[in-house]
This record gives sequence, C-alpha cells and structure tokens, in this order.
Amino acid sequence: MSSYPDKLPILPFTRPVRGSITLPGSKSITNRALILAALGQGTTTLHGALFSRDTRIMVAALRALGFDVKTDEVALTITITGRGGEIPVREAKIDVGNAGTAARFLTAFVCLRPDGTYHFDGDEAMRRRPIGALLEALESQGAKANARTFPFTLKTAGLRGGNVELDASESSQMLSALLMVAPHARSPLTVRLKGEAGSKPFIAMTEAMVTQFAARPADYPIEGDASAGSYFLALPLVTDGRLTFTNYGGPLQGDVKFRDVVAAVGSTRRAVTQNFREFSDTFLTLAAIAPLLDGPTKISGIAHTRKQETDRVAGMARELKKLGQHVIESEDALEIHPRPLMPGIEIETYHDHRFAMSFGILGCHDLLKSGQPWLTIKDPGCCAKTFPAFFDLLAGLRTASH
Repeated sequence: MSSYPDKLPILPFTRPVRGSITLPGSKSITNRALILAALGQGTTTLHGALFSRDTRIMVAALRALGFDVKTDEVALTITITGRGGEIPVREAKIDVGNAGTAARFLTAFVCLRPDGTYHFDGDEAMRRRPIGALLEALESQGAKANARTFPFTLKTAGLRGGNVELDASESSQMLSALLMVAPHARSPLTVRLKGEAGSKPFIAMTEAMVTQFAARPADYPIEGDASAGSYFLALPLVTDGRLTFTNYGGPLQGDVKFRDVVAAVGSTRRAVTQNFREFSDTFLTLAAIAPLLDGPTKISGIAHTRKQETDRVAGMARELKKLGQHVIESEDALEIHPRPLMPGIEIETYHDHRFAMSFGILGCHDLLKSGQPWLTIKDPGCCAKTFPAFFDLLAGLRTASH
C-alpha cells in the first residue's frame, strides 16, 4: 500500500475502464465477526478479513481486554479464541478512534463483565458521534457511565436481562451492539425500540450473524465489501467500459442495492431519484457523479448520515457547490442540478473515507480531454479507515485500461 501525499491529483482515464477486481472484506462483517467470535466458545478463523484502521482498532481493543487474537495480513486471516461471554481483563483503556462499530460494539461487549472498569476515548470526531442512548440502555442493566459522550469511564455489572429500551434512531450500531451480547445476559434480554432503528439491513446482518455464530463455526468467510464496491460500480459510468468483480457483496449486505441504482442510471447516464435510507453509505457515490448525469439527481433518506464520520449531507453539498453545481439541501435530502464542472478544485474530505473515494471516482472523468488532472483529493490517506489500497487499485485499473 502506498503512503499517499497530503493532496492527491486524480489522473483521469483516457480510455474505457476494463479489468477485474477483488474487493477488500466487509468492515461491517469483519468487526461483527470479531465480537461474535470472542463471545463464542473455541477458536474461529476469519477468512478474507479486512485489514484497515477500523478493524485494527477492534483487534487492538480485544487484545487489551485479554483475548488471544492472531492476524495474518498476507493470508487475510484473523484467528480468535472465544471465552464464552467472559471478558478476561477487569480494567482497560480502549481507544476507538473514529470507528463507529468498535465504539458501539465494545461498549456493550465489556458490560458482560460483572466488576469491570473501562476507560473509553476516541478521535475528536468520535466525541461528536452518538453513544448516549446505548449508555442509557446499559445503565438500565446496572452499568454506570460518567458521561454521555466520549471520553467516558464505564463501570460494569454484567447484564441481568429482561426488557431494555433503546433509541437507535441515530445509529443502528447501538441496536446491533445489544443484539450481539443479549444471548450472554443472565436471563433473556429483549430490546424494545423507542422510535425507528437506523439502518435496517445492518440490523438484519447482525441477526443473521448471531445465528451463524451460534453454530460455532471453526472457519468463517467474510464477504467482499458492498459499500466499497459502489465506487467500482460507478467507475464505468464515469469512464465507460466494464469491470468484473471476483467477490462483490453477498447475502448479508444491504448495500448491494446500489447495483439497482447503477442499472437505473445506465450507459446513457440517466438522472435518478432514490431513497438511500436502507443503504446510505453509498449515497455519496451517486452524489459525487451526479454532475455527469443528464438531469437533476434527487437523493433522500440521509438525515441520519449527518451524525456519521462528519455531517455527510452538508459536506457533500459544500463540495459539489465548489465544483460549480447547483445543490438544494434539506435535512433529509439533496437535489443536485448538473452545471459545467469547474477544474482546479481541491476536495475537502473531512477525515471521511467516503468523500475521498466518491470524489476520487468523479476525478477519473477526463474533463479536460487531455488526461490531465482537474480535481485534487485532500487527505487521501483517510481511506485507511476501510480501504487502505483504494487509490492504488484505481491507479492499477487506469494503467490496465491504457
């Protein structure tokens, strides 16, 4: 993997893209599998695991909590020995960075310990992300937190079970966190939702994986990341040509719905109207290429993404306007009216991998008809969160297509 500069000019494709790619493993599945394997009995090996900032944060935290975790980045395997719901280490410091899955999953996970003290912190961005509703639910089970945002110290008392109320409207990860630890409560634990949960496909993913791990798999394959796949599904729309995938998506991931959006746009680059509520990680991919489509693109169902790595709705509107686009922003939606693209623009990424990758795809469009860069990505290294080799893979496809 390359060490990227602070600012990366994107070289456009001068010929239609062609080739085959293998996607990294799903971050969502890898981090759930790590928790579920740690909760299980015996040893589980994850195959095709993702190695990125978010998954390394999870591995480091599990090791800090006393778990035996062996990694092989060449073979893409992680082997973890489960402790059947026991948390070995009584007191630990846990840094979750800006990894939402690690933040929410580990907070519920450590509460299985009846006498633990755990000090949580994260990046500056994590200190603005929702965790309070999960802490309230865990306090109803006997835990005590000294704050409602990061950083906080959590004193744990085990999970007694019974009914737990949770407002998961700001993040479905809070519900997933409880669903994974619920089988290890002292008596059956039932989660009652206040309002609607965030992203339902991720809840379905968690429920399916809890069932899979109940069968104690010795080996567990990780699906290719459908969210990451969205960029390479969009690339042929920007450069023409065709790409094939060796491991795109799978039955656990709701983000495979982005395939239908790409089909609706088609080779004629039709503008589309789409509600992204159920696969919102991919809305940025469509928004970034909307300047190339043949009319207004209307994206809705994205209000909850204002509380993710950054305010994704406001950030996307801001960057598209810098590029000369007419953008109408509301709380839950963006309407993007194509205007001539302005060259020489630097895209701010807000420490958010999805801004870097989405606009990286737009930059592959040969705007100047000369193969010369016209768009620059600031902080391209933020892709390390889920897809460290993204720009390397893009460069390889560009070379192979020439």
